Amino acid sequence: MLYCTDTDENMMVDFIKVISPTAIAFFIGIAITPVVTHYLYKYKCWKKKSGKGGGLGGGKTPIFNKLHKDKEVGTPRMGGIVIWGSVVITTLSIWLLERYIGGSALEKLEFLSRSQTWLPFFALLVGACVGLVDDLLEVNGNGKYFAGGLPLSRRLLLVGTFFAFAGYWFYEKLDVSSVSVPFDGVIDLGVWFVPFFILVGIAIYAGGVIDGIDVLSGGVFAIIFASYGIIALAQNQIDLATLCATVVGGLLAFLWFNIPPARFYMTETGVMGLTLMLTITAFMTDTIVDEGKGLAVLPIIAFLLVVTVLSNVIQVASKKLRKGKKVFLVAPLHHHFEALGWPSYKVTMRYWVLTAVTAFVGVTIALAGSLF
Repeated sequence: MLYCTDTDENMMVDFIKVISPTAIAFFIGIAITPVVTHYLYKYKCWKKKSGKGGGLGGGKTPIFNKLHKDKEVGTPRMGGIVIWGSVVITTLSIWLLERYIGGSALEKLEFLSRSQTWLPFFALLVGACVGLVDDLLEVNGNGKYFAGGLPLSRRLLLVGTFFAFAGYWFYEKLDVSSVSVPFDGVIDLGVWFVPFFILVGIAIYAGGVIDGIDVLSGGVFAIIFASYGIIALAQNQIDLATLCATVVGGLLAFLWFNIPPARFYMTETGVMGLTLMLTITAFMTDTIVDEGKGLAVLPIIAFLLVVTVLSNVIQVASKKLRKGKKVFLVAPLHHHFEALGWPSYKVTMRYWVLTAVTAFVGVTIALAGSLF
C-alpha cells in the first residue's frame, strides 16, 4: 500500500495549480480566436503596404521587402490579443471565482498575489495596451505623426519609463539592489541597480524583433516562459510559476492557429506585453528570493533574443563605420537566413530547437547555482 505524506500532497497540489491554468488559458485562447479573427479581418487590420520603408540605421531595405512582398498585406496584425487575452481572462476568472464563490479548490488554484504576480501581470497589461495602440496606428494611422505606428524613439521612451518605475519599485519597495552570479554569490549594485534594470529591460524589449516569421516568436517565447516557470517552481514561487505557465497556455493557443500560413501576426501588442513581463519575471526569480539565479541565466535561456539584438547592432555599426558595408544580407539574423534561401519553416524549427537547448542549459545552471 502506498502512503502519501503531507509533503507529497503539497507537491501534488502545487503541480495541479501550475498545470490547470495552462490548460484553461489554452482552451480560452482557442475559444476567443474566432471572435478576434472575425474583427481583425472585418476591419482589415493589416499593413497597407508590405515590407519596411527604412531600417534601423536608416535607408531602404530592398532584400527584406522582396522576401516579404507577398506577406503582411492581407494578414491581420494584433494576434497577440489571443495571448494576453487568454491570460487575463484565466487569471481574473480564477481570482473572481475565488473571491465571490470561494471553496478550498478555488483557493488553491488562485495565483494573483501581491508578493509574486502583481508586478509581472501589470507589466503584461501595460505592454499589451501600449503595443495595441501602436498596432492600431500602424493599420489605421495617417498623416505625419501617425502613419506607421508609434516611432521607435517614443516606444523606447515608454518602455524605458516603465522599467524606471519597475526598477525603482524593486530598489525602494522590495529592497533589492543586487543581482545573482551562478556559483559565486551576488553583486550589489547599490543605486546603480535602477539604471541596470532599465538597460536589461530595453535590451529584452529590443529582442522582440524576433517576431518576423510565421510562429517563430510564439514558439521561442513559449519555451522561455516554460523555463522560467520551472525555475520559479523550483524556488517555491508557485504563483509566479503558475502565471508563467498560463502565458505558455496562451502562446500554445496562438500557435495552434498560426501553423503556416499564419492567420494573424503577434505584432507589438503581443511582443511588448511578453518582453515587459519576461524582464520582470527574470528579476522576480533572482535575488528577491534566497539563492535565486533567474537574471543571470536570462542571456542563456533567451539566447536567440540576445542574438537577434546583436545582429541588428552589428549590422547598423558596420554600415556606419564601414561606409555602407553589411555583415549580414539583411538583419535581424532570421531574415539573413531567409535571404540565404532557407525556407521560413526551416528557420522557425531550428530556432525552436536551439531555444529548447539553451533553455535546458539555462534552467540547469539556475537550479545547480542555487545548490552550490
